[in-house]
Amino acid sequence: MLDMLLNWISLASILLITLAAIATSVLLLDWLFPRLHRREPDDSSTILSGLAHPQEGRSGRHDSALLLLESAAAAGMTAQQRAGYWRSNLRLIIGLLIVWAACAYLPVIFATPLNRYTVLTGFPLGYYLGAQGSPLIFLLLALIYALVMARRDKRVGMKSEPTRHFRWRMLLIMITLLVALGLITFAEQLSNVVVGGLLVSLTVGSYSLIGLYNRANTPEEYYVANRRIPASFNGLAIAADWMSAATTVSLAGTLWLLGYEGLAYIIGWTGGYVLLALLLAPYLRKFGQFTIPDLLAARFGGSAMRLAAAVIATIISFIYLTAQVSGVGIIMSRFFGVNFILGVGVGLSAVLFCSYLGGMKAISWTQVIQGIVLIVAYLLPIAWLAYRDTGIPLPQLMYGRAFEAIAQLEASQGISRSYIEPYNDWSIWYFLALTTCLMCGSAGMPHILIRFYTTPTVAAARHSASWALSFILLVYLAIPAYAAFARWDILRDVVGQPITNLPNWAETWGAAGLLSISDTNNDGLLQLNELRIHPDLIVLAIPEIVNLPHPMSALAAVGGLAAALSTADGLLLVITSAVAHDIYYNSLQQRAGNAEQLRVGRVAMLIAAILAGLAAMQQLGIIVEMVAWAFSLAAASIFPVLVLGIFWKRANKQGALSGGIYFEFHHGHTMPLHRLQ
Repeated sequence: MLDMLLNWISLASILLITLAAIATSVLLLDWLFPRLHRREPDDSSTILSGLAHPQEGRSGRHDSALLLLESAAAAGMTAQQRAGYWRSNLRLIIGLLIVWAACAYLPVIFATPLNRYTVLTGFPLGYYLGAQGSPLIFLLLALIYALVMARRDKRVGMKSEPTRHFRWRMLLIMITLLVALGLITFAEQLSNVVVGGLLVSLTVGSYSLIGLYNRANTPEEYYVANRRIPASFNGLAIAADWMSAATTVSLAGTLWLLGYEGLAYIIGWTGGYVLLALLLAPYLRKFGQFTIPDLLAARFGGSAMRLAAAVIATIISFIYLTAQVSGVGIIMSRFFGVNFILGVGVGLSAVLFCSYLGGMKAISWTQVIQGIVLIVAYLLPIAWLAYRDTGIPLPQLMYGRAFEAIAQLEASQGISRSYIEPYNDWSIWYFLALTTCLMCGSAGMPHILIRFYTTPTVAAARHSASWALSFILLVYLAIPAYAAFARWDILRDVVGQPITNLPNWAETWGAAGLLSISDTNNDGLLQLNELRIHPDLIVLAIPEIVNLPHPMSALAAVGGLAAALSTADGLLLVITSAVAHDIYYNSLQQRAGNAEQLRVGRVAMLIAAILAGLAAMQQLGIIVEMVAWAFSLAAASIFPVLVLGIFWKRANKQGALSGGIYFEFHHGHTMPLHRLQ
């Protein structure tokens, strides 16, 4: 009787703590947003003068600089001053890109000899540079560009965005949720199913309520949130939008499976933010419209360019959306005990509640909260695991100790393939090609690019990229730690154990289709090659496999769900804007009013969500593979067309159309065939 009473008291405490955290976050956001300063819409003529059509000059040089300033002083600058500003901008970009290329490629090329040396807590130097060194330098490069350009802008009279007070308030929100989730973690009196279901239900419920509360009434609210999102908030929303289920559910499992080769995803997906910050973000904001097809249609001219860009953005977003829905289905089926198909349906309902009525206005609010939940929920289990294995809860620093233990266990168990040695499965050229593809794809993903339309100023757009990478690295520096500690614990505590005595998690995840065990040599002991773990399983199941407190599994699920939902929100908005704004309004029915545009957009969102759910039910591949497919399409089509359109005056519509459509078709049919083979 007493135990039952304690359980009910614990359940009530968890409910109150979580509801208080959500209420505090919502109230703070509600207090913040009315105070945001909204600037008047920018005149897009400035950018269009810098992106003149090719026939105006065949020298290949910009006759007028692409000025990225918003001030009265800037309007009075002479042509010579504008050209000087543009040249200084290009010199800075070229210098930073040289450093970026060296940090992205040299550690990969020399990984094998560098691994002979160890640093810090036992990291092989080659592995450390790929896992932490390069991403940290990428952040430094994005920050340098934002700060240097801010100083140059200030010299010509541009006012900086007042963001200091936002930082303290955002920190308060993060601390509130951190305390709430931390207290929930200690609720060990309750069963794993109860805690998991409670956390998932409350977080998804809060996202849905925010989406319903923030209904958008105009296209500007629906597509760009009235351009009122400050740099720090926009950076957190970008991080949540970009860290999809591939990051939180699948990437650590990919590193667990591949070892060093998995670092291609770490380097590629973080290095792309340097390209985004230097080559695209400020120019998108200065253009000041709603969608990527808007920019391409204005730059190259003609409705064919707009239509092609809208179709390409829709294809990329739909593939990526299918991967997110798959991640939602896995999480919902595990923690609610429903089958995968029903889990997909429940997850899609949550996504639609977040974005159906409010568009970008609602998505921005939910993504800020989802970003905080994602980061906290991902870091707590791995910090706990690091503390248990090393005595220090700093996984990013301490997983160097795991490498030595892994090497000893591999030697004792007769495992010939070394976890930390590079190029066991891939060639160095495959690694470099994949890294380059992911970097260009990161800078060309439409659901990330449209977020730079939402800031008040160009300077805020620059800072948004560095803020986003800062939040992303909080998770990405911990992903290799998750993989290393997981491999250490599985080799130590699972491999070599009697198959008949394996714990309940083996049966549970086996029923979910993500794990299989076969005693191929009939010795009754589990060998590593007899254990088949799906990469999507590692993050969700490792807390349970290595006997962490059971709420840690629930926290991992909550983080994965927040990542999948936040990314799905942004992808659905891209599809909505492409159909309603670019195809319906600008190509078919230019007399449509605001209400009609919003109605068409919401219908398109509903249809896209249903189709993505049907595609996800086919379980076409692991999440990270589907995401890599979407990134390759963006790298081959959107990214080169945008960059050439901005920086090369002789780029023309015929080249953009033929190049974008050809590479989209080529990648669109060869990658699925490669997957089937």
